[in-house]
Amino acid sequence: MRWFLTRVLAGLAAIAVVLVGAAALLGYQFTGEPAPWAASRGADAAWVGSWEDTETLDAVLATGGVNTVYVYAGDIDADGGVERVPDTGELLAWLGSEHPDVRALAWLRHVTEGSSLVRDRFDEEARAALASGAAEVAADGFAGLHLEIRPVTVNDPSVPELMGMVREELGEDAVFSVQAQHVELVPGGRVPSFAAGGEEKYWSTGYLDRVTEYADEVVLPGVGADMPVEALYGGFMVRQVTEGVTALTSRDEVTLRFGLPTHTSEVWGPVEGTESVATALTGVRLGMTRVEPPEGMTLGVGLYVADEADAEDLAAYTAGWLLS
Repeated sequence: MRWFLTRVLAGLAAIAVVLVGAAALLGYQFTGEPAPWAASRGADAAWVGSWEDTETLDAVLATGGVNTVYVYAGDIDADGGVERVPDTGELLAWLGSEHPDVRALAWLRHVTEGSSLVRDRFDEEARAALASGAAEVAADGFAGLHLEIRPVTVNDPSVPELMGMVREELGEDAVFSVQAQHVELVPGGRVPSFAAGGEEKYWSTGYLDRVTEYADEVVLPGVGADMPVEALYGGFMVRQVTEGVTALTSRDEVTLRFGLPTHTSEVWGPVEGTESVATALTGVRLGMTRVEPPEGMTLGVGLYVADEADAEDLAAYTAGWLLS
């Protein structure tokens, strides 16, 4: 019994060392000044969860920085079936009339709990059903697909395989956007998180590359960081940029975006007081300054979600990213 307790305590001590080291790293990352060039490239996005009132969305699109919207179009069940959200055609018609230069992707979600370490997130039949169903939704007036599946454990082979199947069903002309999970802050840092939480919060850079191999656009979340203070959240966003760019640096052409926390409803994820648009943008700009993305990579941000953004969010986005 004594040897068992000794090993448990040693394991806990190792986890504590990793956590303390990560906190020190994040605090250091969120220092300095971003370069003037580290700002909007006119390739931003916005998630759209509701379109009963388009006034807030209209204000977001009027900034001129957003060229893509992810329209909530359905939920994915464990068997790969897609339950459609009704009346998306109404929003597509409004966009075509009021913002014809903004393209719309069908946002399909599968959000569950638990690990996919032992059992694949989707079995063979579910993968086939989802690939076909997702392509069908994307073809219904959309320019392509934005796929969100979480949580997924690193090295779950079903998800990279699924992405290849979706790409084939979509065809080469449709835009394929994949929403990833957070990238681990330090190599191996996902292990303590997994041990504590029982599911995978972070991906390694290698798994991020594998999952998004067939994607035209990749999105790293800017919410749910679980950072206790705002400065650590800022450092967290710096690391998402530097690690995300490093993971995808070999791609010929790819758009990489980072989420901004504009949601107020727990429907879309936890609302954390330490997360703000202003801090996230400073972190993104500092990360861009440090990593200097390759020529074939376009960096942008995404407002999560646009229909819940308030005046303070838009002011922070305009001043802190559009620099106007």
